[in-house]
Amino acid sequence: MNQLSCIPFLDELDCYVKFAEEYQAAFEYNEFYVPAIMDDPASIQNIIKRYKSTGRDCSKDTLHGAFFDVCINSGDPKIFKVSDYRVHQSMEIAQQIGVKAVIFHTNYIVNFKLKSYLNTWLNLNEIYWRKILEEYPDQMIYIENMFDEAPRMLTQLAFKMQDEPRFGVCFDLAHAKISGTPIADWFDCLSPYIVHMHINDNDGVEDSHCPVGTGVLDWKQFSQFGKQLKQEPSILIEVRNFKDLQQSVQYMKQNKIYPFHG
Repeated sequence: MNQLSCIPFLDELDCYVKFAEEYQAAFEYNEFYVPAIMDDPASIQNIIKRYKSTGRDCSKDTLHGAFFDVCINSGDPKIFKVSDYRVHQSMEIAQQIGVKAVIFHTNYIVNFKLKSYLNTWLNLNEIYWRKILEEYPDQMIYIENMFDEAPRMLTQLAFKMQDEPRFGVCFDLAHAKISGTPIADWFDCLSPYIVHMHINDNDGVEDSHCPVGTGVLDWKQFSQFGKQLKQEPSILIEVRNFKDLQQSVQYMKQNKIYPFHG
């Protein structure tokens, strides 16, 4: 079965450790994009220490990198400088923990349809992420669709980066659902490049990270698409607490939802 992942929360860390043992699941660390934490070195080290205290092997884990207002393709040198600083912070933390991959967002201006802007985003992202991969040879980079209205930009970037084995797409199903573009179109475009997925449910309007099976997403359709993928991506059940994680897994097992389809 695909590698499962969960987001551990420190107030229920023991529960997540047991879940990881039961399902051979990985962790995806979600504290290290919060500006208040990223600006507090003591907090960063305390959180890392807590996770390290579990004695887990972190080599299959992932980390969600900084994304608030991060714009590595900015034409403003000051904005680029801060964005680059946050990316490097994320990568340094990932290196300390020993995770395999860091997730960043596309973060382009969706309604800015100017061709020169879109071309600049594409070219500068390719240059930048190749540079980061060269700087951090022990980590992979996954780029996630955020509030992209369509898969075109991420598909083009993934195509340009396809020679780099440590680069891939993190496909967020719920983000795709609220994009207005059919899920089938997202899978058709991105399926060759998907190495990691984020899944949860919503009402089709807000990215609310609800338990799987409690919103409007078509999970039977998701299973059909998932089973057609040539490679088996790792799958993060991206919900807000341990109860929602348990509820999601129960629903997926009962309804034989990918990857619990065997």
